[in-house]
Amino acid sequence: MVLNYIWVAFFVIAFVVALIRLLFMGDLEIFTSLVNATFDSSKSAFEIALGLTGILSLWLGIMKIGEQSGMIGALSRWLSPVFCRLFPDIPQGHPAMGSIFMNLSANMLGLDNAATPMGLKAMKELQELNPKKDTATNPMIMFLVINTSGLILIPVSIMVYRAQMGAAQPTDIFIPTLLTTTVSTLVGITAVSISQRINLICRPILILVGVIALLFSGLIYLSTQISREAMGTYSTLTANVILFGIILLFILWGVWKKTNVYDAFIEGAKEGFTTAVRIIPYLVAFLVGIAVFRASGAMNMLVDGIGWLVGMTGADTDFVGALPTALMKSLSGSGANGLMIDAMKEYGADSFVGRLSCVARGASDTTFYILAVYFGSVGISKTRNAVTCGLTADLAGILAAIFFGYLFFH
Repeated sequence: MVLNYIWVAFFVIAFVVALIRLLFMGDLEIFTSLVNATFDSSKSAFEIALGLTGILSLWLGIMKIGEQSGMIGALSRWLSPVFCRLFPDIPQGHPAMGSIFMNLSANMLGLDNAATPMGLKAMKELQELNPKKDTATNPMIMFLVINTSGLILIPVSIMVYRAQMGAAQPTDIFIPTLLTTTVSTLVGITAVSISQRINLICRPILILVGVIALLFSGLIYLSTQISREAMGTYSTLTANVILFGIILLFILWGVWKKTNVYDAFIEGAKEGFTTAVRIIPYLVAFLVGIAVFRASGAMNMLVDGIGWLVGMTGADTDFVGALPTALMKSLSGSGANGLMIDAMKEYGADSFVGRLSCVARGASDTTFYILAVYFGSVGISKTRNAVTCGLTADLAGILAAIFFGYLFFH
């Protein structure tokens, strides 16, 4: 129901803003821009789904090998102590645990092409446990919010953009981005846990938090010991080695377990096409809504309004230039990337706004895109509080980005 209201609001607000611009500002092209935005975004939605088809087929095929060979089951049993606390409604040892782990691991490594198919596989398995096929379950909501909070170890793509824009130190946003996305994830998990009455104060969770803290500390220390060129090279190399290693491991495990890996792969790959087709209507719906909201100028009015309100309090408003990126990231990843690049062009890659835009971009993931694709893939129309919890994590990410931006760069 929340998604329904938000989607309608995009169009109503876009129409009202466009009408104001036509009547009071004489902008005769505004409705042409809105219509063009609907056509362009519809085309983009289809192209995104088409581009996902091959990737989905590859990774769903690999996951089917893992499923038939028993590797997913083994992962599920290994992860049960932690995941049974976060996902208490999933039976112990269920294959969904393994798929969730693979998805979250790929996200943390920045392997978007691998993360989405694994996430869709996890959603399909969670749907098998769902007694109400049109309504999101508690595990689905927790899984989606962890995804939308966008926890990532090394923001390689953002650092590449900074290097292309001439930043003297492209990796200088690494530590604040890591801290920011951690805050976003913790707030998202906490929000879902409160709503679902999940107790997070237990030994497995505390051990996991400790391990993550040690890992992050090691990454932060490493970033201070090597050059920015080496950081980008090593992080990309590590991610690619791990990615190919996963593929090889699944295949060899299947051979060891005497599974017909080729037939298993083909069986899983066939699901890729049907899944890609299934998500097209959901992508079209939200990308069109987001496009008209942005094309009408409503996004700029929102940012200007926030800047005016902050200015009225006498607080520093230097961060306002990064707000378009911060707000857009919940709606569109490519849109947020474009606004981040625009901020670095206008203010400079090494300016406060340029750096803050990069940190804000890495604070969390594209909430509405993920909700549309993941819920759409299994036909969920009643999302319950998934949107609310996801946007709570987004808000925490924005506030954390501003805080750490001022702490590190202002």
